[in-house]
Amino acid sequence: MARSSPAIADDAFHSVGLHSIGPSRKEPYAVNDLIPLAQAHCIARRGSEHRLSEARVRELLPQIPGWEIVEDGHAIAKTFRFGNYHETMAFVNALAFVAHREDHHPDLGVHYDRCVVRYSTHDVGGLSENDFICAAKAEALVD
Repeated sequence: MARSSPAIADDAFHSVGLHSIGPSRKEPYAVNDLIPLAQAHCIARRGSEHRLSEARVRELLPQIPGWEIVEDGHAIAKTFRFGNYHETMAFVNALAFVAHREDHHPDLGVHYDRCVVRYSTHDVGGLSENDFICAAKAEALVD
């Protein structure tokens, strides 16, 4: 099966009001105060030393408005609402593309007019910077 070009995918997402998912993945760089979360890229994280402290989670959370800490601090989640199923699925497909590009995948609850997105990093046993990077990228799809 032939793959769609990114330009075609971008046009499809724009047709339902979703913004471009951005350029293809570049060299990974971690989160710092100079790089917005949505512009950072995920880096493979394994081991509890990469689990974010509660203080660091509280520092990053304001950068992803509407997201909540869930599961006793082990995950973040947000419900995105849409006008219809087509818009919901366009968002889900765009998010799947971002997840593939970043190699960091959310848990999704897909419904007619909404999608519940949950991030956690199993390999660190809680939240990592990757969760916040991908949450910001999800936000960028609907801004």
